[in-house]
Amino acid sequence: MCVMPTWCRDVAVTVMKKLPVVMLLWGVCAVAWSEPGFLVDADWLAEHMEDENLVVLEVRYHPHRYYTVGHIPGAVQVQRFKDLGDNDAAPLMRFPSHEVFQSRLREWGVDDDSVLVLYDDSRTALTSRLYFMLELYGFDMARVKILNGGTLEWSVFNELEKAPVKRRPGNVTLEPANAARLVEWTDVYDDVVSRRDPSVMLLDARPHDMYTGKVIRHAIQGGHIPGAVNVVSLDGTDGESQKWLSDEALEKLYRNIPKDKTLYVYCHDGFRMSLAYLQLKHLGVEDVRLYNGGWSHWGNELTLPVVEGEQPYSGEYDL
Repeated sequence: MCVMPTWCRDVAVTVMKKLPVVMLLWGVCAVAWSEPGFLVDADWLAEHMEDENLVVLEVRYHPHRYYTVGHIPGAVQVQRFKDLGDNDAAPLMRFPSHEVFQSRLREWGVDDDSVLVLYDDSRTALTSRLYFMLELYGFDMARVKILNGGTLEWSVFNELEKAPVKRRPGNVTLEPANAARLVEWTDVYDDVVSRRDPSVMLLDARPHDMYTGKVIRHAIQGGHIPGAVNVVSLDGTDGESQKWLSDEALEKLYRNIPKDKTLYVYCHDGFRMSLAYLQLKHLGVEDVRLYNGGWSHWGNELTLPVVEGEQPYSGEYDL
């Protein structure tokens, strides 16, 4: 008969006593890492590629790579500026009318019962704009997915193709824009710059060096809108895998943003603010609104005030 040494028996007892706690902690961590329901991986997409109502839409940073590098088989190209902005507006990336966007969706073969999978090569920032627009105009968002990791995620074990895809016209019907999802510059100027409404917070989702004014890009003025705080939405994603970070990391990123306030969000061309929108909504912030035009508008209007540096208010606006 083999007799277990005393020291070994003591270790075994200790481990067994702690096992329920370890399993409980593992369960808590699993809940805390709850991936957003709209994010899917390459395996999910591969399993559904033959679904009759599936429509895959690609939004690349450089649209020519749809043809030169390739795209997911069956994917329809969405050109990020031409297709996701108002071509007759100034600035260009104001949101188009629902009739114009509806026409574009129909060209891409989208019906009311289509299941959409969106992907990009830019850490979901570009697809976030498309996702937000679908929600803005009343599409059934339970039918919309984002490929987490985009082209990189797909290309690990799957091939790309270069032939352009043309689908039959769709019949999707959209609604006018939900006004509760947007703000104009007049709202920002009144609520934040002037009245400083304590129930409203202004969030700048751009890179920090653009927020401070150290780098001037996409506008003739540098800095930020008076009152804006800076949270870089791309910091909520991983630069190598192109995927979203965990809920814990997102909570840490937005730790200074109260969830009970109305949030006005802007960036320079409408993509990073859309990513911030998705992140904040996933974290439970109920009232998030995007500045239609963003810094491309404010930063090019010389009559509108700007602040440089690290603080939301400074100089004449710090009084």
